[in-house]
Amino acid sequence: MTQSPIRKVYQGIADRPQMFRLFDRHAQRPNRWDGDDGALYCGEWFEIARPEHDYMLDILPPLWMRGEMFALREFLTDSITSIFYTLSIDGRTRHFHGYCDLLQARSPVEMRDAIVERESWPVKAMTHEERLEHIWSATHDDYRGYAGERWLPEHRGKRTLLVYGRRGGTTLRLLEDLSEDEIQAKLPVHLRHLPSRQAA
Repeated sequence: MTQSPIRKVYQGIADRPQMFRLFDRHAQRPNRWDGDDGALYCGEWFEIARPEHDYMLDILPPLWMRGEMFALREFLTDSITSIFYTLSIDGRTRHFHGYCDLLQARSPVEMRDAIVERESWPVKAMTHEERLEHIWSATHDDYRGYAGERWLPEHRGKRTLLVYGRRGGTTLRLLEDLSEDEIQAKLPVHLRHLPSRQAA
């Protein structure tokens, strides 16, 4: 269930209920309490609005504040915690949340730089990976899960979704194996026709 380093997991600005859902996108993972699954979360980021940013700032005194960012005092796992950003991108002030490993000293700065680079694309677009992450983030828990004992050993623990078939009924599919038609059907209408872009 390992993930890539720094990745955008939701397209658009998350409202407060969505923000709290995104904080624990992997709550249904198998063996949740058996080990450190920090790698699932580390590097995930998404955009929030100013009221949500300020709300999180007011909950507890931050662990630290540095310029345009602050760290949440409560850790998700041993060394991974929430970093909240206020960034000026193309002349607009925007707010973001990301999970960083504070054992890596430059992790919050690398996250900030990756967010600015990604959000400065001249054309609004999404990578294939961002499409899959958005689908996972936006899907209700009842319709997503993880491959269990019924799956081949090499697929166990991978993310799954219920997909509507052409002949009616639903099929359980690996998230990574969704076809382009299935991806288009799962995306909200305003995201379906965004051009695709290769990940940097």
